[in-house]
This record gives sequence, C-alpha cells and structure tokens, in this order.
Amino acid sequence: MEICDLPEKITGPSAWYGPDLAASKEWLVTLDDAQAHEIEAQAAAYLDAGGDIAKMTRADFPLPLTAAIIREAVDECLHRRGFMVLRGLTPHAENVPMAAAMFYGIGTYMGNARSQNGKGHLLGHVCDLGLSTTDANVRIYQTTERQNYHTDSCDLVGLMCLRGAKSGGLSGLVSSQTIYNEMLARRPDLLKLLFEPMATDRRGEVTADGRAFFEIPVFNWYEGHLSALYAPHYVRSAQCLDGVPDLSEGQNEALDMLDTLADDTALNLEFPLEPGDLLFNHNHTIMHDRTAYQEWGDLARRRHLLRLWLAIPEARPLPKVYAQRYGATTIGDRGGIDVPGAIRNVPLEPV
Repeated sequence: MEICDLPEKITGPSAWYGPDLAASKEWLVTLDDAQAHEIEAQAAAYLDAGGDIAKMTRADFPLPLTAAIIREAVDECLHRRGFMVLRGLTPHAENVPMAAAMFYGIGTYMGNARSQNGKGHLLGHVCDLGLSTTDANVRIYQTTERQNYHTDSCDLVGLMCLRGAKSGGLSGLVSSQTIYNEMLARRPDLLKLLFEPMATDRRGEVTADGRAFFEIPVFNWYEGHLSALYAPHYVRSAQCLDGVPDLSEGQNEALDMLDTLADDTALNLEFPLEPGDLLFNHNHTIMHDRTAYQEWGDLARRRHLLRLWLAIPEARPLPKVYAQRYGATTIGDRGGIDVPGAIRNVPLEPV
C-alpha cells in the first residue's frame, strides 16, 4: 500500500482519548436490582433443571427486563465507543457454575460463543495457573504477567470479574482507531508497513491449515471499516518459528511505535474491574491490556475472571485474510480457535 492510499483520519466516537472517558464515566452502566435479580433467577432455574451451559440458547434465558440494555451494550461496542462496563451483579465467586450461567446467558443476547483455545473452551478462566510464558505453549492470561495491548480472535470479548488481585491487575483499553490517527499524522511511512502481513505465533494451537503461525496485517481497511488485529508478544515469538520471514527494520520500528502509542496515558484508559463487573469490548476497534498483578498467596482468593469470545450477527465485514485466524469471515459464525478433534465445552474450573 502506498502512503497516498492510506485511509483518511478516522472520525467519530470510536476514535477516543482515555483522559476524556476517564472524566465522563459514561461507559459505566449500572443494572438496577430488578435486572440483576432477573439474571440470577434465570441462571439458577437453568442450573436447577440440569441444563448444560455449553448448550444454552437465548430461548433458555428469557430476560424481558434486561435484554434492551444488553443489546445497547452491543450497539455501543460495534458502532460507537467500542466498549461498555455493566455493573450491579453479585459475582458468585464461590459458586462458579452460577456465575458462568449468568455470564453465558447474557452472552446469548449478544452473539455466538466461540472456542478460546485448542481444548474447545467456550468459557475461559482468566487466572494465574502458576505458569510462565517461557513455555512456548503458555498464553499470558494464564500468568500474573502484564498482557500488553492486544486484540483477541473474535468480534467481541467479554470479561466477568469474580475476584480481584491483592494489587495490580487493572484493565486497560485503547482505541486502535486513535492509534491509527496518531501514526497517520506523525509517521505515515511506518503506518503503511502495518498494512503488510506479519506472522503471529499460534502458541501451539495449530488449526486445520497445519501452520504454527498466521500472517495477517495489523491494520486492514475493508468495505469502509478500519480493523486491527494484533498480539505483540506473539508477533515477536513468531520470529523463532520455522518458515517465518524476518521482520524488517522498518516493521520493527512501526511495531515499536504502535506499542508506545498504546502505552501512552494520553491515549489509553486504565481502571479496576470490581467483583461482578462485566466488560465488553470490540476487538476490531479496541486493544485491551491487563497490568501485572500480585496474588493474595491463598489459592482460594486468587484473582479470577470469566471470559467469552463472541461472534456477533450484526458485526462488520472482514477481509478474507482474517480466515487464517478466524476460520471463516462469515458474519455471526467466525472467530475463535478451532483445533481438529476439539469438542466445544464449558469448563467450570480453571484448566
């Protein structure tokens, strides 16, 4: 792509700056008591009837009082700011099946759950498993390490906080649209390199194409939308894999600038998630992070979040190159990590 072919500056609510949103808190919506009770009651009823969470549908989880606010969250993510926090639920940290049923039930009003790893998990557990990223097959969310700003492999990612850390573990968000605008203004020569394919490490989760990595540009302009896909640690670790071309000096400089802008407090937004909070964000316009954290020293008190990866029926079109990571680009039926032989399931304990 020539510099002159770069899309124009992105305008509108998706191109935001963190300090503005920190002051407004308009992204935080609190459910009322009736809505929270409705969600809990439906989750309890589903579990009492012996329902399998992995097979739950919207019809199994009627929410006449709450459905509208959930759909508003989807609209906010897809078409405006790119994220929303819902507050007001009891976390049920000691009753994970209850928390999982509540969270998954809400997810059915947003889209279709996608597998998050090679084990077919439709519900993820984000907590420290005592692992280290020195192991090539470990992913950062399984450790206490900082994640760095990145995107996940789905339209929307959702997190439910069950329990926080002793210290640290803040959630961070930054608009990839704002990063694009800043690079366009400062270094369009580097920005254009981010529209070239770069290899990203699959971390041992090899999909049907048989490759240990995929090659997708960080930025893609398609049918009037600017979308970003980026995992900084795994772009770097891919350089150790067979068959991966070396990053050029310019590509390394472009990635460094991208990371520096994402880390800039003039752009990003950091905040704690309280137990019971739900955070949803749009991967195509938002990159997210989690700061390093310190645990309590008691396994029963460890930081614990649940995660959903969702394919959204109203989502934007994506270029065909995304099929390398998303399996397909069919709206409403794409994303996740599909490893041959994996059976989709909802684990109720961290594994």
